[in-house]
Amino acid sequence: MMQILKDNKTQLMLLGAFISLYALMALATYLFFPVENMLPDQTMPAALQNIPKWVLGAANGFIVLVFYGLLGLAGLWFSVQLGLPKVFRTGDGWKKWLWSPMLWGAAIGIVFVGADQLFAFLGGGKGFPHPPFPFSVIASASAGIGEEILFRFFMMGLWAYLLNLWLKRRGATKTALWLGNVIAALAFSATHIPGAMIILGIKNFADIPANIMAELFILNGLLGLIAGDRYIRYGLVAAIGVHFWTDIVWHVLWPLLQ
Repeated sequence: MMQILKDNKTQLMLLGAFISLYALMALATYLFFPVENMLPDQTMPAALQNIPKWVLGAANGFIVLVFYGLLGLAGLWFSVQLGLPKVFRTGDGWKKWLWSPMLWGAAIGIVFVGADQLFAFLGGGKGFPHPPFPFSVIASASAGIGEEILFRFFMMGLWAYLLNLWLKRRGATKTALWLGNVIAALAFSATHIPGAMIILGIKNFADIPANIMAELFILNGLLGLIAGDRYIRYGLVAAIGVHFWTDIVWHVLWPLLQ
């Protein structure tokens, strides 16, 4: 019993550390990276321009703490109900925490680079633009933490839990997990559409080129499915690692090499 309580405390502390880091990065974004330097043709809304940056950053950080804190607690509950490793699988070492996610992320990032060049060639474009360095590092870390808590820990957990209420009678809990993984991966891909429209200067949904839409769903879907698999096997920390290292290769290293 004492060991279980100690493990649960460690799980909560690590989850809180990830969310706190995300909140600090939200604060740093407002303090050090003007919006016009992060996105093309974008400016701070007029209603917010007279508010001190530290106030905006602190407010955004507070929202991150509350919103992702609630999502994280819900995701933790779903993981317990489904028998998943929660934030991390007890007994795993650095191989599962760091090296394996790094290798998976690097491989997926390389696939992203190659596929982006192919889709750009097929569509006659130049490929997706990337956040400027060093903001790209913060963006990669923020996405790795925030999106994995939202889509893997919470959304995948929610759908897997609901589906398992029906499927577990048939001994198909694994099926429920993978259906939840697919649903979360599709949602993860779809939520990248508005950001892509802003970055590419596209005003209407109907004007999104077919090659851009295909790239969004194929590449983000691939990342989502693999991150979901790592979560099922080793816990949230593995999914965050895969996502983070994918973005480091795709959004940081590749633009610097260019």
